[in-house]
Amino acid sequence: MRIDILTLFPEMFGGPFGHSIIKRAIDNNIVQIELHNIRNSGIGKHKVVDDYPYGGGEGMVMMPEPLFDSLTKLNIENGTPTVLLTPQGRQFSQKTADNLAQKSRLILICGRYEGVDERVREHMVTDEISIGDYVISGGELAAMVVVDAIIRRLPGALGAEIEQDSMMNGLLEYPQYTRPAQYQGWEVPAVLLSGNHAEITKWRRQQSIKKTAKRRPDLLKDADLSESERQIIQNEIKDR
Repeated sequence: MRIDILTLFPEMFGGPFGHSIIKRAIDNNIVQIELHNIRNSGIGKHKVVDDYPYGGGEGMVMMPEPLFDSLTKLNIENGTPTVLLTPQGRQFSQKTADNLAQKSRLILICGRYEGVDERVREHMVTDEISIGDYVISGGELAAMVVVDAIIRRLPGALGAEIEQDSMMNGLLEYPQYTRPAQYQGWEVPAVLLSGNHAEITKWRRQQSIKKTAKRRPDLLKDADLSESERQIIQNEIKDR
């Protein structure tokens, strides 16, 4: 897979992309990530990329010309998703990450300032994504989140344990414990020490359901649950 990222601050990506899973995926040729400085296509001697909004208002707006020129240089094939990272986009989710991971190429545009000229939205992108209902300084951090979530779904990038990740089955992950079995008087649940793998699997599933019902009940509407598991949810609600 190839991911092209258009940004005004390419140096921000060095740390996150130079370590752990993303670095291994790059080193193993599972993914190719190319950073493109939008300012290289800026206007005039000073490489201007933003201007005051028509009609007045606070802040600056990213101009259409530098973005259009930057995209043109990439020779984007038809059907390649071109995504603007913006608070106005649709909410990013595991399903979105899974869908994007199926693509051979992806273009990400990192918004900045008060946003981008509306003609960018109308004519240059195919999708708009937000990572949450809060304000951050720019699309770079959002792009890092999106890239990390996508790469984890690429074959060979992570390994078999990926299916156990939180959200993979639509539920939050069950509680995890490690040694020692007792610490400060706090004990690991006995079932995890029993060696009975069937009971451990059952316990973990039940704990995932309980945790999801307590912390993210909105996820349960799409979860594949048995009648007995739905009863667990009802009991959890009664005990609150």
